Amino acid sequence: MRKVLGMMLGLVATPAFAQSPPPRPPVDLNILHAQVILDHLGFGPGILDGRPGQSLTAAVRGLQEARGLKVTGVIDPATLSVLHQYRALRPVRNLAVGPQTMQGPFVDPIPKDLSAQGKLKSIGYRNPMEKLAEIFHTTPEVIGALNPGVATITTGTMLRLPNAVPGSRAYPADWKADWRQTLSMLNIDPRQPQADHLLVDKSEGVLKVYGAGNRLVAQFSATMGSEHDPLPIGRWKINGVDTNPKFHYNPDLFWDAKKGDDPAMLPPGPNGPVGVVWIDLSKEHYGIHGTPEPQTIGRSESHGCIRLTNWDAARVALMVKPGTPAIFRD
Repeated sequence: MRKVLGMMLGLVATPAFAQSPPPRPPVDLNILHAQVILDHLGFGPGILDGRPGQSLTAAVRGLQEARGLKVTGVIDPATLSVLHQYRALRPVRNLAVGPQTMQGPFVDPIPKDLSAQGKLKSIGYRNPMEKLAEIFHTTPEVIGALNPGVATITTGTMLRLPNAVPGSRAYPADWKADWRQTLSMLNIDPRQPQADHLLVDKSEGVLKVYGAGNRLVAQFSATMGSEHDPLPIGRWKINGVDTNPKFHYNPDLFWDAKKGDDPAMLPPGPNGPVGVVWIDLSKEHYGIHGTPEPQTIGRSESHGCIRLTNWDAARVALMVKPGTPAIFRD
């Protein structure tokens, strides 16, 4: 892994309507290696994309705090020494696409109308590539960058994929079958640290998980609040966890609801408004939950709730229990 010193972009003056999005930087396997290790250690860098950014910086800061290092957000020699202990976790795995990845039901396009969404059996992935990207904690664009020339996938297609494969899938038999299936699909290791309390820090844009002795044991980038629905600062508690939840859309609770919107009960699914899990808070109408758009975490706004990637929300769900304190601060 090498330290990223910076990037310089040459800009050409053109009319605004003629501008096109700048090309994405290439996937850096050294950065991806750091992201994979951080992801396995529970310091989620967001999507595994092999690129520098605010989520990677936050994850490095979390690891540094947890290991008693100087907190800089930079992979300095001391931090590199810690990461080097886990170098056996290679940045990519060469794997064949399995039949379960190709199984739907897929929903494309997902209706924008909520009443139409309510008629679906599930709000599933749009296609196998989107599902594959979520399985490996990344995006279809990154998979494409790692596998140039691969236009479509089928069962048996060999791909280079970010190494999000867990060390264990020994899910307890008393967990709900559909939840075990979701955790396995998302590559979630059942062996997660148990939370003494959660800290949602708006200034850092992260959700921190503290274990016994006020020790930081995990951290995840999060989207939290907005101008219209600010983060509810204060001390709350976890009421419970609803896995693969339905979502009750109540337009009275949404400032941006369209005039004439009716309440709707939306089916479960990873592309639903709250993703694969809802962690209910003692603050009425607020929770910690997943998202259908993992690439937006930390870069968009929410309706006051704490939004994580689906895979990070699933991990947090395994760390908490009813009564776990949740502290929200600026």
